[in-house]
Amino acid sequence: MAVLQTTHLTLKPCRPEDRDDFIGLERDREVMRFLNGGYAIEPETVDPDATFLRPRGTEHHVWTARRTADGSFVGWFCLWPEGEALAELGYRLRRAEWGQGLGAEGAAALVDWGFRNAGYERVVATTMAVNRASRRVMEKIGLKYTRTVHAGLPDAIAGSEHGEVWYELTRAQWLSERERPS
Repeated sequence: MAVLQTTHLTLKPCRPEDRDDFIGLERDREVMRFLNGGYAIEPETVDPDATFLRPRGTEHHVWTARRTADGSFVGWFCLWPEGEALAELGYRLRRAEWGQGLGAEGAAALVDWGFRNAGYERVVATTMAVNRASRRVMEKIGLKYTRTVHAGLPDAIAGSEHGEVWYELTRAQWLSERERPS
């Protein structure tokens, strides 16, 4: 996996040394609100039914994001293969970094890498319908809303009754956006 550079971020393949930063994200109730209802997760807790990624620094397809200027931890991004031509985009940022455009900046870099270098034909991303900030990141980088799914989970969290939204971007759409004059 490559090191990716953006205006404000350096994204590097995650390492075991990133573990404590990743765990810090999982201990923040606001960061976890749309993933598990805002429960802080202890690092040694294992949940075989967890529906979200809990990186520990050894996972392929996960990049650690740090500010280029000072090396401070921002969060992580992933482009998880779901087949040869399909990958799922994911990200989690420290609350202090929200609202600064860093989610879109890092996600766009990863999607570009996925189409240019990894050979993906389609990138998808999902979030709770009520997670407006995450939806805005997806829209800002060109992903298009495709559907809402209502799973009816037994341990529903606040807002889950509105469903989970799916977004996607195809290589053809991505190329079309690149060719359009600014």
